[in-house]
Amino acid sequence: MYWPDVLYCREVDAMTEKCDTCIVGAGIAGLNALFVASRYLSRDQRVILVDRRSRAGGMWVDTYDYVRLHQPHPFFTAGNIEWTLGKAQEHLATKNEVLDHLQHCLEVIKRRIRVTELFGCEFENAEEVGGMVRINCISGEGREIEIEADRLIKAYGQGVETNAPLELSSTRARSVSPDYFDVRGPEMQASDAPVWIVGGGKTGMDTAHTLITGQPGREVNLVAGPGTFFTSRDRLFPSGASRWYKGELTSSAFTGMARRFDGTNEAEAMDWFRENYGVWLTPETGNFLGAYLSEAENDTIAAGLNEVVMGYLADVVDHDGAAEVILRSGATMPFEPGSWVINCTGSLIRGENPYEPYTSASGRILSIQNRSVTIPFPSGGNAAYFLTHLLFLGKLTQVPLYAVDAEDLRRKAPQLVMVAAFGSLQLYNLSLIAEAVPGGQFNKIVSQNGLDFDRWFPLPRRLRASVRFILTHKRDREHHRRSLDTVAERFGFRGGPVVGAGRV
Repeated sequence: MYWPDVLYCREVDAMTEKCDTCIVGAGIAGLNALFVASRYLSRDQRVILVDRRSRAGGMWVDTYDYVRLHQPHPFFTAGNIEWTLGKAQEHLATKNEVLDHLQHCLEVIKRRIRVTELFGCEFENAEEVGGMVRINCISGEGREIEIEADRLIKAYGQGVETNAPLELSSTRARSVSPDYFDVRGPEMQASDAPVWIVGGGKTGMDTAHTLITGQPGREVNLVAGPGTFFTSRDRLFPSGASRWYKGELTSSAFTGMARRFDGTNEAEAMDWFRENYGVWLTPETGNFLGAYLSEAENDTIAAGLNEVVMGYLADVVDHDGAAEVILRSGATMPFEPGSWVINCTGSLIRGENPYEPYTSASGRILSIQNRSVTIPFPSGGNAAYFLTHLLFLGKLTQVPLYAVDAEDLRRKAPQLVMVAAFGSLQLYNLSLIAEAVPGGQFNKIVSQNGLDFDRWFPLPRRLRASVRFILTHKRDREHHRRSLDTVAERFGFRGGPVVGAGRV
């Protein structure tokens, strides 16, 4: 049966189709998996790309319109596919610019291999039968689609979902969410009522910066939870000629944190990273999720905020003809009727998803998701890139990568997600991969990884970092393993090497 390159589920009656590889998810993780597959498959082999959305782009299709990349845009790509934007590397790409590039990545990959895009289709389940994987999908209209593939890659990445407006008791509060309401739009512009931003992460900073710069003088308040610090874009991405002598390679910064972490001293390791590479505006900084922020953006937001409230919003209630904010602590604050409440709470590593190992026992199924994390930095793209190489090399079940249940860890010890996962876990597993893949081939894999932030710096600085990794990664690996084991024992979450049977 012949399938066109693009096939929307609404056009499909019940059918079964065969392919070499099926990839579920067309975001940054799925496109990196597809890029790697294109390096191993021949032109006459087929990949079926499944996504519930109407186009490639993943979470960028759904997220708020004023979102921007918080990193230099060249390092958000599939494999080593270059941007065609024609702007300086420092440019923070807009939503539409990111979506255009991700579509460009898909078109470039399709020049190498046959890709059938199955959009508007929801993945239901999969099972291994008779040496192949049978995948069941369903269209929005309820039509069933069956795919038989030699391999399945479930490229969910971080699984970012949209945020709905907060449900509040008060009838005097206007509760909205950036994903469904553009704060730059006419309704917000016509109002001069105070704004309460709930959440001090990346979405909160984007929203605060947009309001403060777009409507100077407006009252904007931030309910910041435990506070957040960000990675300083100025310190890790210095501009111009200073790249030769200023700043720190991202790999070196996280290596420094991981070497200081022993599984018990997360506060000390985080404090070291924050003081050397961090930027923040809250008096306390209980959260760190890896997003980037410049010193100038931070200063603009800090200067424009009316009040920063440390704590969690519980509700806004009407009381004696007025309204008030209630925090989880029980503290209350006055709330001007008609004020806006914007839900910018966290969208990473949340929800209750069933546990699944990153690989099946046979190695035919690879799953990139939060319940079995191996290479977390930070969007799922790196994990998809490296693990898809292992899949096609037949090494996915042979290399005993350490996997962490990040959802469980986030519930039990949220302060440890970044220091344990982004430092120790990532470095431990990259060390194993470097040892398992022959040197020349591993070097080629690394050279084609466009998600590598170290590429910001001149080649001599990168080479020095590479030599240090080669000389020290085996010695450091044992330290990282002990740190991860200690964390797993302290908090009782699922974590450890995945071997053969696909279990920790």
